[in-house]
Amino acid sequence: MSRVYNFSAGPAVLPEEVLKEAAEEMLDYKGSGMSVMEMSHRSKVYDTIIKEAEQDLRDLMNIPDNYRVLFLQGGASQQFAMIPMNLMKHKKAGYIVTGQWAKKAYQEASVYGEAVKLASSEDQTFSYIPDCADLDIPDDVDYVYICENNTIYGTKYKELPNTKGHTLVADVSSCFLSEPVDVTKYGVIYGGVQKNIGPAGVVIVIIREDLITEDTLPGTPTMLKYKTHADNDSLYNTPPCYGIYICGKVFKWLKRMGGLSAMKERNEEKAKILYDFLDESRLFRGTVAKKDRSLMNVPFVTGNEELDAKFVKEAAAAGFVNLKGHRTVGGMRASIYNAMPREGVEKLVEFMKKFEEENA
Repeated sequence: MSRVYNFSAGPAVLPEEVLKEAAEEMLDYKGSGMSVMEMSHRSKVYDTIIKEAEQDLRDLMNIPDNYRVLFLQGGASQQFAMIPMNLMKHKKAGYIVTGQWAKKAYQEASVYGEAVKLASSEDQTFSYIPDCADLDIPDDVDYVYICENNTIYGTKYKELPNTKGHTLVADVSSCFLSEPVDVTKYGVIYGGVQKNIGPAGVVIVIIREDLITEDTLPGTPTMLKYKTHADNDSLYNTPPCYGIYICGKVFKWLKRMGGLSAMKERNEEKAKILYDFLDESRLFRGTVAKKDRSLMNVPFVTGNEELDAKFVKEAAAAGFVNLKGHRTVGGMRASIYNAMPREGVEKLVEFMKKFEEENA
């Protein structure tokens, strides 16, 4: 069977050449006589894999020396607790709520201290990013938290909030490595890899060293302390070895593609093809304020639920899969991550034009 165009929000499409390389190495990784799935995480061979992966990520993002890179488990959702456990020294933090995941992080933080909602776009179903240039931020918050790209709602911060000197913590799960980023603007930048980097099961945390301390909230489990993982180079316990190996391959692929500046250009071109069509379509329309549109996740609707369902069904039959929108918003969503080829977006638009002619 030929491969489909997979528009899933995550686990999501991976670069075909990475999958082929992994397939070739499945039974024998570089003459070791075994698969990466089978080797000890304490072996020299695996040590090289994880160290190279970290170095390639550092190269891609220009990560400064005073930031640690941690390969962890538990997904982004576990970070919703880990962040306050490790950073909420004064039991107070500010949250900007721009979608379901930011809201969940905000709710989780309120278990550990006072979570202050600094701004929200819930009044319009999270279809825009609030103005964060001059927020009323209490002086005693330990950090300001954002979800930078909202997978479900298709919004993206084009400018980071003015945190007024407070540490910025960002969940970048669905825009990770989609464009260049100035790591120094963040205290913590983290994301689950299953959207834009690798298979589900790994979360990457990039954290400034001064934020890694023994001084965590009382009762914080050993496994949920950043210091535990930083002190052991992400090898305190058995890490998700195979997932990290695939991430490493994707980092090398990104380098071959020209790095993050080249990816941003490609992503802008791909997104433009779809957004331009949505803006002129008589049947489909985008649901996000134009200034806040994500390059990665593009939600759209026809305005008729039955027609939406018909479109999703016919698209799947034509080889365009996982286009159904998240259950909380309905409609459709095309996730067009780094590994989605331009051709996939062009063919989707062709199909949408045909559907429009037949159903408008």
